[in-house]
Amino acid sequence: MKVILLEDVKSLGKQGEIVNVSDGYARNMILPKKLGVEATPKNLNDLKLKKANEERVARENLEAAQAFARDLEDKEVTVTLKVGEGGKIFGSISTKEISEAAREQLNLEIDKKKLVLPSPIKTLGVTQVPVKLHPKVTGSLKVWVKEA
Repeated sequence: MKVILLEDVKSLGKQGEIVNVSDGYARNMILPKKLGVEATPKNLNDLKLKKANEERVARENLEAAQAFARDLEDKEVTVTLKVGEGGKIFGSISTKEISEAAREQLNLEIDKKKLVLPSPIKTLGVTQVPVKLHPKVTGSLKVWVKEA
């Protein structure tokens, strides 16, 4: 019997796959536990429509992320840092502070987890901070660190 899996089934397949199983396994295990449905023409058509919709949504998300990345290229954020005598810097700038500054200055909601900083910023001047907007799209935000 052909079955469309509704969930991942160990040693059988992933969600959305069409697998061939014995009639008894389908009747006693897959169908009662709602792990899959019989592969009728109606169910196959529903699966095809669902996959097409998921692809469309994924494409729209990718396009939105690319547009946001292009928009970020022109933006810059200013953050202040305490500096003592002789140019000694106190503290550092973290992703949380950059995210809050972007919200205040640019009215942009950038999640601090999307900002990719290998280490906190501890120098004055300009730093390009990569922003991971999508698995395939990374933007860049210019951060000015000035003396407080």
